[in-house]
Amino acid sequence: MDWHLAGIDAVLTGLGSDPATGLSSAEAAKRLAIQGRNELLDRGGPPPWRILWEQFTSTMALILIAAACLAALVGSFRDSLAILAIVSLFALGFFQEYRAERAMAALKRLAVPTVRVRRDGRLSEIPAGELVAGDVVLVEAGNMVAADCRVIEAFSLRAQEALLTGEAEPVEKSAAALSGENLPLGDRGNMLYMGTTISQGRATAVVVATGMATELGRIAGLMQQVRQQWTPLQRRLAQLGKGLAVLSVAIAALIFVLGLLRGEDLTLMLMTAVSVAVAAIPEGLPAVVTITLAMGAQRMLRRKALIRRLPAVETLGSVTVICTDKTGTLTENRMTVTEIAPAGCLLNGTPPLSQGEEATDDVRRLLMAAALCNDAVLKRGAENALGDPTETALLVAASGEGLYRPELEEHLPRVAENPFDAGLKRMVTVHDLADAAFAASIGLRGDNQRLVVCKGALDSVMSLCDRIGSGAGERSLGVAERRAVEQAADRLAGQGRRVLAVAWGIEDGADGMVGAYHLSLLGLVALMDPPRAEARDAVARCIDAGIRPVMITGDHPLTARAIAREVGIDGGGGVVTGAELDRLDADGVASVVADCSLFARVAPEHKLMIVEALQQGGQVVAMTGDGANDAPALKRADIGVAMGAAGTDVAREAGDMVLLDDNFATIVSSVEEGRTIYDNIRKFIVFSVSGNLGKVLAVLALPFLGLPNPLTPLQILWLNLLTDGLLGLGMGMERAEPDIMQRPPVPPAARIFDRPTLWRATLTGLVIGATAISVAWYFWRYQYLHPAENWQTVLFTCLASAQVGQAMALRSFRHSFLRMGLFTNPVLMAMAMSVVLLQGAVVCLPVLHPWFRTVPLSGHGLVAALVPGVVVFAVLEVAKSLTTNKAAENQTNTAP
Repeated sequence: MDWHLAGIDAVLTGLGSDPATGLSSAEAAKRLAIQGRNELLDRGGPPPWRILWEQFTSTMALILIAAACLAALVGSFRDSLAILAIVSLFALGFFQEYRAERAMAALKRLAVPTVRVRRDGRLSEIPAGELVAGDVVLVEAGNMVAADCRVIEAFSLRAQEALLTGEAEPVEKSAAALSGENLPLGDRGNMLYMGTTISQGRATAVVVATGMATELGRIAGLMQQVRQQWTPLQRRLAQLGKGLAVLSVAIAALIFVLGLLRGEDLTLMLMTAVSVAVAAIPEGLPAVVTITLAMGAQRMLRRKALIRRLPAVETLGSVTVICTDKTGTLTENRMTVTEIAPAGCLLNGTPPLSQGEEATDDVRRLLMAAALCNDAVLKRGAENALGDPTETALLVAASGEGLYRPELEEHLPRVAENPFDAGLKRMVTVHDLADAAFAASIGLRGDNQRLVVCKGALDSVMSLCDRIGSGAGERSLGVAERRAVEQAADRLAGQGRRVLAVAWGIEDGADGMVGAYHLSLLGLVALMDPPRAEARDAVARCIDAGIRPVMITGDHPLTARAIAREVGIDGGGGVVTGAELDRLDADGVASVVADCSLFARVAPEHKLMIVEALQQGGQVVAMTGDGANDAPALKRADIGVAMGAAGTDVAREAGDMVLLDDNFATIVSSVEEGRTIYDNIRKFIVFSVSGNLGKVLAVLALPFLGLPNPLTPLQILWLNLLTDGLLGLGMGMERAEPDIMQRPPVPPAARIFDRPTLWRATLTGLVIGATAISVAWYFWRYQYLHPAENWQTVLFTCLASAQVGQAMALRSFRHSFLRMGLFTNPVLMAMAMSVVLLQGAVVCLPVLHPWFRTVPLSGHGLVAALVPGVVVFAVLEVAKSLTTNKAAENQTNTAP
């Protein structure tokens, strides 16, 4: 039943309830047995053991485990233990993936422990979990609503519903039935919803839904239906891992068969096959990726972005659409006076004064009246005002002219008031004019009369006015004047402003609160939640980076359009509301989402619908949010960005990332960091795969040249950890390339190894393999010239040297080593030095020789071992230069 559309009698009849006595205890118990407790159900997530099991059953891990078993089978227990030690690094992925599903727990914390309810004709307090539909509850300011309720009696009632709607302003509530189809939550003025807060007044209401049947329960259900999506990086790494695994097994099998056909020893060929399998798999990849992401997360934390799920760091670099909330993200999340239109502006048709312009006497009187007819508090010297957001904004504007309510009330003490009334939409205060000197200074006469001040909605305030203006400029408020005022108010409202009228007048009677007043309209005040100063630049950076910003808000369409216009979000497709989305089929939603960048008056399912439609269109979506209503969409998005300052626990637990400053510009900075991290991971993968290709070529080719098994599995593991581990960690710390935010996002379907990358990796692997093989073959073939050198130790060291040179050249795919700066990545330089020292220790320290089967090298061997590093560095730098020059030439030729 649409409870908000039904009258009170129909609601009570439908629920079988009596507002005076409530339900009987017996009836409540019966309903509780049928409906269940008023609680949100938690269906739980995957257990930790399953996440851990998935890490060790990945393709790369299984091949390494098989290699360890083969090594043990042929008696090489050292190699077997070393391989298993490397497999243990895959457990790092468990810590990366395992995250307790606490979003439901956060939703449960919104539950209210006890609630006041009428049962058996008496008012009592019961646990909120025992509420049932039909219970009559009483709420007042400060209470959290325990279930979805229909208001049956309200007294100056306002509720803060940002949790569900995203609107910063409290919503006025009444008992009157509503009309209209598909009314969004924000427009259901006679309903109270579980988890929201009563900010003003009191009410009697009847419960219409409990537990999972509430709006909050519906959000919980949506969240539990959403399954966590793999990030683009996870998909690419899984694809890469399977490809490398198949390739390594195929090559190892080929070498094993060919060796047996040549008559080689079975044990020797098994160890050779194990060596090839180990050489082809980048064992350090899971650890380096995890550490790189973790380091990136630390850098992002310094930028006020807290990463809760590591793969989200890289996902930011692939984002193509940012769906952003309005309040607090693009705006400052505080109401502010933006324009002031005194009577003169209204009558002359001149533009209103912007806040901060030099104030006239008429403006000062208007602000003084707004400060007097006000219940918020702001003292001189205080940083923040306390009270209703609209009233505090008026006080802040008045303070800019040196007008403070406590000081004004010393001269004009309040003697009576009519508090704000939701039905009348106005507030009235009465002040003593006994201080004749002060009254005269503001253009009023004293003589023990009283000043009546009124503020509120224009139609309500203007109904009390027969004059307009103040002082010498005051005149009658006729038809023409009223029309001019209304047109000015419409223009401001059309710009997304909230418009208040302010009036005052002298009251001669003894009771200023009775009867009609004869006030003078002082003017209009326009307020809004203004855009953040940095929002426009951040949106422009998004657009330059090929990222489309989309605003999704629960606020009014006019407000959404105004903010979008000010921050530079394309509003060419108009504003689409949640009600309009409800009338579309799946194809219609996809079409609208592809063109429109402004959505207003949306519900949780609409946000989820928009995110899913974008993803089905091939977009990588970042979604921002702060309320429980945002949680399903945050969880479904490729990256959920929750607000840390003004957000709820529900949103923070559902998000992958938390903005500590709730600032859209921080998202854009995070995108830059994410792109840098993706670049660095991609460079490392190319570095690792091409280096492993060089090792495979050495192990594969040298036996065919007459040399015995050139490298042991332990030597290959050492090289992989030394180069892939230490150098990979240094590569992960590389700074952003200069043009990183002028590139388009990485397409979701893009492979890590596209054609240019595959060419680069193949070239590098061939150069590493060819130079290392050439040097090793030379020392083996002409061993009589260098009897002190061991060709296997030389080969072992050549491969380490080659990858040091490769790491230096791969700091950028586009820019030269010198362009990136010699000392801009001190971590990489330190890691390269560490590799040199550690490899030197393996070669020079006798205690390590039995483990690695090495011997000391003399000067000839050490110098020769440096050759592959120099050659690889030179070849990659030249190839990079040729590629860059060719791209620049093509761009010049195609320019108009």
